[in-house]
Amino acid sequence: MKRSATKAEAITPAQYRAFQEAYDFFNADLFAGSLPHVLVTLQRHAKAQGYFSPDRFTARTEKAAAHELAMNPDSFTGRTDEEILSTLAHEMAHVWQQSHGTPPRRCYHDQQWAAKMKEIGLRPSDTGQVGGKETGQSVSHYIIPGGAYAKAYAKLQARGLQLHWQSAPAGRQAKAKKVSKTKFTCPDCGQNAWAKQDALLGCYACYEETEELVLMLAEPSGEDEAPSHNYNKRPKSPSNRDSYN
Repeated sequence: MKRSATKAEAITPAQYRAFQEAYDFFNADLFAGSLPHVLVTLQRHAKAQGYFSPDRFTARTEKAAAHELAMNPDSFTGRTDEEILSTLAHEMAHVWQQSHGTPPRRCYHDQQWAAKMKEIGLRPSDTGQVGGKETGQSVSHYIIPGGAYAKAYAKLQARGLQLHWQSAPAGRQAKAKKVSKTKFTCPDCGQNAWAKQDALLGCYACYEETEELVLMLAEPSGEDEAPSHNYNKRPKSPSNRDSYN
């Protein structure tokens, strides 16, 4: 594969600067500048285009904490910059609720969040289509034509903002061989694990937060692949993860 030509700016700051610029612009245009600074990260997750995790980082040189707003580069392929950045705005609605509203229970999308989403021009929908449920555990959205977000993105695009990188498509060599293990998924937080089909697994991440053991559910054996790394594992305590595609 041909490598990208060397440019004046390195890849990492260029990619993250675009997300920071978008965050700052939407903060001013859609949220009246009311949102705090967050740490935007790129995190791969099998069933999430993005997620918000409050106070996920602490400062090393001072007493401070920062929220995490994660974007999944695997979900960028086949989507426009407008669609990708609508996920950023979706998560920013969670940042707003954490800062100025009443945060719901972990991973839940409630009416207060849904109202803010519609205010900024994104219609909540558990299907991502017209007519879907606006609240629930896993809720996506679609862009309201002519709404606040659509207008804000048009102004941002006119400034020349562009996203440069996305996950490479998985080729034959990138796919792991199927193994004789079953995929287990926590019905609450979405964390995955692989074990023998008759294994009994509990979600430690949920137990750590709630002190209630949540049993992980098994999917049909032989239909899932064991991961070659830990990128799909959920951080221990995200409070508002969005699992949607």
